Amino acid sequence: MTGTSARGAGGRRVVPVRHYGQWVGIAVIAALAALLVWQVALNSVIRWDLVFSRLGAEAIMQGALVTVVLTVIAMVLGVALGVVVAVMRISGNPVLATVAWVFVWVFRGTPLLVQVLVWFNLALFLPEIGVGSFSIPLNTISPFAAALIALTLNEAAYMSEIVRGGLLSVDPGQQEAAGALGMTPAQTLRRVVLPQAMRAILPPTGNELVTLLKETSLVSVIGAGDLLYRARQIGAADFSLMEMLLVASVWYLALTSVASVLQAWLERRFDPGARASGSGFAARMFGFRNTERAAAPAEKTGEHA
Repeated sequence: MTGTSARGAGGRRVVPVRHYGQWVGIAVIAALAALLVWQVALNSVIRWDLVFSRLGAEAIMQGALVTVVLTVIAMVLGVALGVVVAVMRISGNPVLATVAWVFVWVFRGTPLLVQVLVWFNLALFLPEIGVGSFSIPLNTISPFAAALIALTLNEAAYMSEIVRGGLLSVDPGQQEAAGALGMTPAQTLRRVVLPQAMRAILPPTGNELVTLLKETSLVSVIGAGDLLYRARQIGAADFSLMEMLLVASVWYLALTSVASVLQAWLERRFDPGARASGSGFAARMFGFRNTERAAAPAEKTGEHA
């Protein structure tokens, strides 16, 4: 193969199929989007200058930082706890399996907003915890701590099911082979099962990260100082609530875009098939395959046959 040309059987030049319908569809969508933007610009009463001027406001940046910190910590702790719960679910111990099932049933079956409010008002259920003279009052739990606990436990419930599905996707023969080599169950899980299950675990984990990033907005109801809470504070002070909601939306969109890029990079790194097929980063990002590049290795192999 020379340059971008490709040769098929008999030395004939292979010409890619022209997808004119795709270009027509793109043109129609672009025209409709431009029309929508034009109508909004003409008819809306939103103070767009205020929106753009407050994107970098100090309070908004502080709220964005709190949102990122909540997301990262809750995701790390949720994944770690989710792995433990998933191992408990698939273990042969009926007590551990039952405890894990009840945990998932409770925290996955109740709304996250309710969980946030319950943890923030934990003193209503349990004023203090301790034995005898040693007790810790629970009426001083901070909004940030309540938000972190609720997000972590909720994320752990969902991640446990994702990890459990990934573990069950590994051939049981792999565990038997590891046992024959003298590995302990913990070594088998860490060295054999988990590395193979990562290909099934990573894509939904990336989706969970994006979802968790948006779900942090629910903690604004308890004043946790997140992005949405800061935006609503500013908007309520000078009657610019809608403008500030748009500011928060821009930041959420930017943060979720970064998380989506990270997800696409991780999927490509742990998917040897994607690298071998020649799919570009954009193809993995937006969910399509570069068929021309994917066909090139096969055509090249046919030339040497």
